[in-house]
Amino acid sequence: MPVSRPLYLLLLPAFFACSSGESNKDPVAEAKFQNEKRISDEAITKKQSRDAEYVVNSANRNMFVRDISQLAQTKSTSPDVKNLAQSLVAAHAGSQQNLQTLAGQKSIVLPTGLGGDLAKSLGQLAGLNGNSFDQKYTDLLIDLHETAVDETDDMRDDAYDGDIRQYANQQLPVLKQHLEAAEQLQEKLKK
Repeated sequence: MPVSRPLYLLLLPAFFACSSGESNKDPVAEAKFQNEKRISDEAITKKQSRDAEYVVNSANRNMFVRDISQLAQTKSTSPDVKNLAQSLVAAHAGSQQNLQTLAGQKSIVLPTGLGGDLAKSLGQLAGLNGNSFDQKYTDLLIDLHETAVDETDDMRDDAYDGDIRQYANQQLPVLKQHLEAAEQLQEKLKK
């Protein structure tokens, strides 16, 4: 019997590591799940569900731009990239603050971290250096802001909630400016 006790003690940490499923959940998927659950419990319309999804996606994008821009401030060798990154960190921090207030007022659960694809993109970007880092950074900014502009443009007209429409209306010109700045920077880096 003394032989099985040490084996049991060795397997105990593995058991607890496997049983902790919380750490493996995608924060964005979890936020969307919590919102869908609340929405179905309250018999809320599809448009209200779309509003919640937009708010969650916007929060995820804000966190992503903040994270990749903070990374750019330390990893980039281009002063232009560092300047854009600095301005984006400040702008998206303010946007995230407004979004958190809005989500609180509307009882919308926000993600606590980056979702799957964006977390993966952040990891890939972190592995790059020099010009390849700068190019990938601007590629990510452009792709993300194109998506954000499209979704925000739709929501400023189609959101069920007036406050969410107003948020989208305020964010659209800012997102367009960020997209234009990223495109101009990308062209400058190609020269």
